[in-house]
Amino acid sequence: MPPARSLPDILVSGRSPRRPEYRVLTPRTPHSRAGRAEEGFTEVELQNFEDEDANEYRTQAHQQSQPLLSPSTRRPGYRSRGDDQELRTKGRFWEPQNVLSNLPLVGGSLLAAFLLGLVVVSIKRPGALEAALLNSPGEFLESSEPYVPAMDHTVRPYTPPAVPTPSIVETRPPPGLLISYENYSSFPLTGDQYRHECAKLMEGFMHHTEYWATSHMASLDVVHHDDVTNYHLPEGETTKICSSSTTYLLDGHVGLMADLALMAQAAAFARERGRTFFVDDTHWNRGKWTDHFQSVHALEPGPEPGCRPPPPEELVACPRTARHWVGSTQISDEDAKYHLGHPFSEEYEDPFAHSVNRQRPIFERARESFERVIRPNAHTAELIRNARKELADLLSIPGSPSSEANSESNSTSEEEHVARGSSSESTAEQQLYVAVHIRKGDRIPSGYMFYRDKQIPLEKYVSGVRETWDRLYSNETSDKQTDMSSGRPEHYPAAPITWLASDSPAAAREFVAAFPPATAIFSLEHHIDPALRALAPSHEYVQAEFNEEPLEERIRLTRGMIVDFAMLSGMWAWPGELLPGAVVCGVGSNVCKLAALGFGFERAFGFDDGADHSTGAVNRERRRWVDVDVDGRIEPLWTAFELH
Repeated sequence: MPPARSLPDILVSGRSPRRPEYRVLTPRTPHSRAGRAEEGFTEVELQNFEDEDANEYRTQAHQQSQPLLSPSTRRPGYRSRGDDQELRTKGRFWEPQNVLSNLPLVGGSLLAAFLLGLVVVSIKRPGALEAALLNSPGEFLESSEPYVPAMDHTVRPYTPPAVPTPSIVETRPPPGLLISYENYSSFPLTGDQYRHECAKLMEGFMHHTEYWATSHMASLDVVHHDDVTNYHLPEGETTKICSSSTTYLLDGHVGLMADLALMAQAAAFARERGRTFFVDDTHWNRGKWTDHFQSVHALEPGPEPGCRPPPPEELVACPRTARHWVGSTQISDEDAKYHLGHPFSEEYEDPFAHSVNRQRPIFERARESFERVIRPNAHTAELIRNARKELADLLSIPGSPSSEANSESNSTSEEEHVARGSSSESTAEQQLYVAVHIRKGDRIPSGYMFYRDKQIPLEKYVSGVRETWDRLYSNETSDKQTDMSSGRPEHYPAAPITWLASDSPAAAREFVAAFPPATAIFSLEHHIDPALRALAPSHEYVQAEFNEEPLEERIRLTRGMIVDFAMLSGMWAWPGELLPGAVVCGVGSNVCKLAALGFGFERAFGFDDGADHSTGAVNRERRRWVDVDVDGRIEPLWTAFELH
């Protein structure tokens, strides 16, 4: 058994408390560096202690001199496991385990270096990064600055890289004034959709300023994408969009003449405001506009000839001060109080005139539009010319312009003849028939309160034609080669010479039966030209049922209505052609309203006798526009259009 050890020898420090240079320390815990006190020596040391003197086995040189908690060149092991268990030291950096553990650090360092390089490049070469990102690698290398050798000390001025000029510039209204069509995917919108947008914008808004005055809504508009380039197509037509325009949207919700009446005012707006006028037939149920009429942009190019129409998504119905304003019959119904209602009347009626004279400025606006913008195409014009030719041939009128027109067409195109024709150039010798229009179908007369069954009696049309013929031709035709008022009804053609237009075959037959058989009554149905006979309606016109007809039938009926309108009004006549002396109709029909335009304001209402007609009362002795509906019992006597 080994001898007992003194207390200093079992202290953790291995120091004697008798020596002043050492301090007595608290023994280490089991988890300390030296472990428990009895574990302070290894088994080898304990074995040696048995062979040596217990108090002198260790000299001062061999004693532990390392202070507690001081660093050591040799790290002792974890004493709870024994000093023979050395701590694991870290391996080399390139060992796989260390490489994987340090990979995030290396990647972050490389990324930081890359970003630092980008910062340096952006400072040293402004715009180089943008050019590298926007251009292809080849373009970027070509656009980079040439290499300057180190020996070349020439100072070159810095030239910034070229910034690409955008071809499309977005023009956005200020915040709060933007009209958004983001809920729609198809353009242009329909008339109902434009009406809905107008209702949202105009609800509760009433203005009391001038019609075109700038208001707080003047800047309301959609986003515009302006093409700032001015390049040209090979044909020489510019691709630039018109800076401002007025577009009329044909939607087919109303009759043909109702559309044309409002379109005439829209064209007048464009002329007045210096805008380019367009017609959109996307939703029209009568074919294409050019199926019946000439291109409006070709007839009246406006202030910017050759410019393109705006994109359909940039058309705005309200307000009318928008850059690209669009109008239609559907919009007129909902927002009449803003565009074509009372404010329109205040702006364009003559405020100092009386009765029908107040409507003269509006009358002239519509008439000018029909003469300059709304003109039949070559095919429709030929049909009109053939209809007038039959009357001239059957009446044996000498000097008929038909043959002259045919010979003249050999040297001049038909489009040029149509464009130059004007119904205002006529003489009394050319006005040798009375036109009558009988509207049935779904039309309710304006003076329906005066009629028991809300329909104008046929007798009023018959008496109107006879009275008008006797009033205008009883004395003028007595010395002509063909005496059409001589009271000889057995000789054809007997008076009154009439062109009959009606949507009702039954009403037309009843009207013809009211006159002697020899009476010269012409119409599409009884025309000798089969092409014109094919245009006659087969049943009464009902707007709600029109869309049920095939497209070819709708185009045919539309073309027939245009021919009838030309024969009723004398509109689009060639110089020297046969014209109506008067028209008998009901003002409740839009055909009747527009028929007055062909006679001119003074002749239509009998103001061409040189007398004072400042009161605006219609001269019933000389009038050429005879209304058998209201017949002067309701003011105004005539209006240019109706709101639906």
